[in-house]
Amino acid sequence: MTRLTGLPPIADAGTRLLVLGSFPGVASLRAQQYYGHPQNAFWKILGAVWGLPLAQAAYAERVAALHARGLGVWDVYASCEREGSLDADIRGATLNDLAALRAACPRLEAIAHNGGESYRHARHTRALGLPVHRLPSTSPANAGWSFERKLEAWRGVLLAHSVA
Repeated sequence: MTRLTGLPPIADAGTRLLVLGSFPGVASLRAQQYYGHPQNAFWKILGAVWGLPLAQAAYAERVAALHARGLGVWDVYASCEREGSLDADIRGATLNDLAALRAACPRLEAIAHNGGESYRHARHTRALGLPVHRLPSTSPANAGWSFERKLEAWRGVLLAHSVA
């Protein structure tokens, strides 16, 4: 298997809520964009909460919307071995340096895990001394949750941390 390297964080000094995925899928790595698979609901959910057409927007506009609202995005894994995009196929993963990112984001007030694989590392994020939320995965593989149900769960966390 080939060793894959993730994407750099989208976060800055104004980040108040950090969303942590597990590791970018094939489409995201190819495009070098978070949530690059067209069937991933991440941008559709944020667009619905913020009243913006993010799913149709250029990636630079999406990133600007994140920064403008204090929402950061990263993954728990910095690198791993994996064929395909499924979290279940991740092997030999190396964790990202969440403490260093925490230090770079002085206004950070909470972390939200996008899905179960990310949430498996909640003990690491709790060690940062911040509230930790588990959100339903926006991945198309999470077919057990409807878009509306995902939207309501995400909306609640975003509103709680004033990034909605």
